[in-house]
Amino acid sequence: MLSQSVYTLVNQQNGNLAFKLFEFDNNSYFDHVQRNNYFTLILITSGEGIAKVDFCNYSFKENALFAFYPYQSFMLCSKRALMGISIQFHHDFFCIYRHQQEIAANGILFNNIYQQPFIYLNENCKSTILNLIQGIANELKDEAFRKDEVLVSYLKILLVMATRIKLEQQSIQDAEYPNGKQQFLIQNLKNAIEENFRIKHSVSDYADLLNQTPSSLARITKNHFNKTLSDLIIERIIIEAKRELYLTDKTIKEIAYELGYEDEYYFSRLFKNKTDISPQIYRNTIGFNKGNL
Repeated sequence: MLSQSVYTLVNQQNGNLAFKLFEFDNNSYFDHVQRNNYFTLILITSGEGIAKVDFCNYSFKENALFAFYPYQSFMLCSKRALMGISIQFHHDFFCIYRHQQEIAANGILFNNIYQQPFIYLNENCKSTILNLIQGIANELKDEAFRKDEVLVSYLKILLVMATRIKLEQQSIQDAEYPNGKQQFLIQNLKNAIEENFRIKHSVSDYADLLNQTPSSLARITKNHFNKTLSDLIIERIIIEAKRELYLTDKTIKEIAYELGYEDEYYFSRLFKNKTDISPQIYRNTIGFNKGNL
């Protein structure tokens, strides 16, 4: 589809990757664990396999569109060649936090601990996405006036379209869920995590809130999310920590305390265990937004 396989835009201030678009026709790009300091979109146009994401396995096939946030652990395993297109962009090029009101992608398309990290595109949606990607490629290969602004506009539209599809597919999945009572419990659990993750960190805390035994709630959580309840809670804490590290100038100690950890070193070990880097290195490599909210 693209006239060449790779298009790259570099941040002129620091020489780092700002935006990249490329086609792939084999498994070598994503067949090993990725922990990138930028957002990654991957459209699979041919092939199928298993996506290993944050220690969970998801089956996928062609027309899947993946969305991974910075330092999220993932790899794509396939017995046959995978073909597709990938878009990668850095926080400094486009920050989903600062544009949350415009695109609403944070917590739905990206940083969504409750849903699988991909959507499926029907033929109409796939055609729309491919047209947007072609527009991005055309813009990248030209040295035109205000190229960055046009690329951001294309990217916004693409993210809004993908977020719409994600919301629609989530709604269909919820409607098809066979056990209404259990679905109600799952929704209450999500609400409880969102309201309490800063102060309640244990499985028993949430079991008490929802009047469930810890073992029963743990079993339901594992069956529904393909994750343990402890993993869900920690993932939500880490996502908030990343947001604070990027958007604010708070110290690591302040962020740890606001997330319920009096020992900043324990918090830093927890963060590194989950992301493979320390909070300070995350801040240094993602790029501090200098309070420009």
